[in-house]
Amino acid sequence: MIKFLKSIKALLEGMFTVFKHLFKKSVTLQYPEELPNLPERFRGGHTLKGCIGCGICQQVCPCNAITIKKSGGKVTSYTINMRKCMFCGNCQYYCPVGAIKLGTDFELATDSNKELLNELIETNESEADKE
Repeated sequence: MIKFLKSIKALLEGMFTVFKHLFKKSVTLQYPEELPNLPERFRGGHTLKGCIGCGICQQVCPCNAITIKKSGGKVTSYTINMRKCMFCGNCQYYCPVGAIKLGTDFELATDSNKELLNELIETNESEADKE
């Protein structure tokens, strides 16, 4: 008889919880149609603008995810390996000119490893020869 009363009590507690949440506003987000509200300090995909090629971001990256190649004092390649990057924000914090920013792009999943190598600067050979 005691087991029966305990099970009835547990059932009523469960039903109370269900009814308590039944009339509250739903917190479920219909993801592809509705995008989430990201926090102001969210760190997502990288953008690069105005890089001087000092290499500080490469030195402070704890995962060694950033590779910078220079030719003749100009940056020819700026690659971020997204397989290694932990989005710590050190590259953004220590950049002396504020060239690298962590944006709000959070949809970074992919099926290809090649897409995880984020090439932010590409210089064509023909453009380099003209200058």
